Amino acid sequence: MSVSSPFSSSSSSPFTTLSIFLFLLLLLNNTPISLSKTPNKTRPRRQLSADYYSKSCPQLEQLVGSITSQQYKEAPVSAPATIRLFFHDCFVEGCDGSILIASKPGSKMVAEKDAEDNKDLRVEAFETVRKAKALVEGKCPGVVSCADILAIAARDYVHLAGGPYYQVKKGRWDGRISLASSVKSNIPQANFTVDQLLKLFNSKGLTLEDLVVLSGAHTLGFAHCRNFVSRLYDFRGSKQPDPAIDPKLLKALRMYCPPSGGNVDIVAPFDVTTPFSFDHAYYGNLEAKLGLLASDQAMFFDPRTRPLVQTLAKDKQKFFQAFVLAMEKMGSIGVKRGKKHGEKRKDCSVHF
Repeated sequence: MSVSSPFSSSSSSPFTTLSIFLFLLLLLNNTPISLSKTPNKTRPRRQLSADYYSKSCPQLEQLVGSITSQQYKEAPVSAPATIRLFFHDCFVEGCDGSILIASKPGSKMVAEKDAEDNKDLRVEAFETVRKAKALVEGKCPGVVSCADILAIAARDYVHLAGGPYYQVKKGRWDGRISLASSVKSNIPQANFTVDQLLKLFNSKGLTLEDLVVLSGAHTLGFAHCRNFVSRLYDFRGSKQPDPAIDPKLLKALRMYCPPSGGNVDIVAPFDVTTPFSFDHAYYGNLEAKLGLLASDQAMFFDPRTRPLVQTLAKDKQKFFQAFVLAMEKMGSIGVKRGKKHGEKRKDCSVHF
């Protein structure tokens, strides 16, 4: 997904990331947050099973966990990066590991990984899967798919960052098709309206509730200025800033993101209050007009999505419970099963 999507993060030097975060906290620490309530209706899907590898690779979860825990200590950005990678995988060709395939040198066929909307995918996410796959192959050769390893790693990082731990249903095979041309029309953009978001999510079998809940993954991660700069100076061609942005946030972001030029490595956190914790603060930020992307903030002002935003802002456990169900549902999109439809890649970046 582009950095606009739920499950996004971007690259930047530690200094630029930390400096803008600290400045935003300084300006915004007195911003009030309001709360209210509504029900959530997400439902789980079928197909996969939590014990799929119970006999063929019983130590799978521990093997992947040893990699994710070490990677998180060394590079915390691996968490939002891998969650984002999982989202981008599932939304293009289904949850089949096709995002991991590298373009062949000299080939006219460009893989998903190299599409413009995937250029900001962090190397730490790919490294997580590569390391985990190598470890698993050493213990259970030819058994576990790259797609399942990515799903498990994403879950691990949700939990390591403070979010819920949940059973990952497994049994995905790796897809053979990976085309950059399939990416843009399947990934949400930073300026999407709620109508556009719903159309895309509905096309994946996901509901309005799933959209709001999965967007909560923006409790982690960062976005480059180019993904929200139009909100600061020329929102939807108005030559004015987006009226739905907090004035203090607008002022802070303008200091770091000029209308043109500027440092292309500068990023801002999706969640300006607790950007390194998987929690429900994202929703309270939307209530306070502190959403970074137009597509995020729009969910608070649309009457269809606002009630659920308010409910999740108030209740972290409700968010966690809903997020687990929505992740399971998203994780079953376009699943490939069997040799007729998929493969089990030894090297996740190369298909047979």
